[in-house]
Amino acid sequence: MSTPSLNVVETSIDRERRSRLLSIKLAALVRDHHAADTVGADGSVPTDMAVAFGRGAAIAAHGQAWVLLDESPQRGLGPALAWARRAGQVRVNVIADHETGVLARRAELIGGPIEVWHADGRVLLPAIAEPFAEKIPVPAAHESFRQTIIDAGAIPGVEHGVLYGEVAGLEVCRVVHDPFLEIDRLEVGVGAHDREAFQIMHGDRPTAEALASVVAFVEPHRRVDADPHPLSRLAAERLLRWRIITEPSMIGFDDCVAAQPPVPRPNLKDPTPCVAVGHRRGEPCVVVCSAGIDLDVVPFAVDARAALIDAGEHDGVHANSPLIIVVAKRDVIASTEALADAVGATIVPIG
Repeated sequence: MSTPSLNVVETSIDRERRSRLLSIKLAALVRDHHAADTVGADGSVPTDMAVAFGRGAAIAAHGQAWVLLDESPQRGLGPALAWARRAGQVRVNVIADHETGVLARRAELIGGPIEVWHADGRVLLPAIAEPFAEKIPVPAAHESFRQTIIDAGAIPGVEHGVLYGEVAGLEVCRVVHDPFLEIDRLEVGVGAHDREAFQIMHGDRPTAEALASVVAFVEPHRRVDADPHPLSRLAAERLLRWRIITEPSMIGFDDCVAAQPPVPRPNLKDPTPCVAVGHRRGEPCVVVCSAGIDLDVVPFAVDARAALIDAGEHDGVHANSPLIIVVAKRDVIASTEALADAVGATIVPIG
């Protein structure tokens, strides 16, 4: 039998230690707040009230769930609601020490007995819903690169003021501003690290030529029938959106275009739902595409629709516009279906 490496053992120990610390922190927060009947006077949590929660820590008691979110809390509302539902708790209290404004906004949009708390040391404060960010226009100097993206065979897109180019949903270039050289340039590559490496290795190569070569290399790997390859697995949700945009009839739509997400995506490689707007029998609909089992896709989707209404960029989209969540058949689970039903969203599985 092989022995785990020291690094693996240390990682496992660190993870277990952090989980214990988060449980202790949650117990203290709940006890100090107003739920002494949930946690013992000595800060202990009865065994029948403590349930494991992968994103942090959680306690269930007396019809209430208390969930402390650790990493990426703005994507933790859905998992917290799913955990509370499985634990049989009616009221959900979600706690985090950052990104609580987005959590509170999404909780308000979903409605129901959900409270979001901002942890300030040992004090819990009601979180205040964060308004949507004001629209950031693409700088005129950046717009000058749009034709270069098109000529190279990529599809230009804009999210939160950033102009980029995609091949079947995979970003292959992005216009950036270099604050040190005080110049704007079109960087070529899949993700920030790839763009940086490409710049170092091929900095003297004309941008249009470099981008065209990347597009030609990436395109075969983004086809539906492509053989398995790292490039075919990246941004699977955006590949799904690209399929719907190019063939809207696959979900019964007349047309479909890409739309901006409610918050900037953190990076290229972590799966993050993406947004589109289309028409079904003339009625405007909001579409959210997701890949993998994503417990937070419903809170993200209601936030996306509200953000589009707030921006006013898509005529006809309103609070009751149909909200369509598109996922692979294998990724449909009961928790997501239940929450989608609760907010009036429709899950459309794609084979």
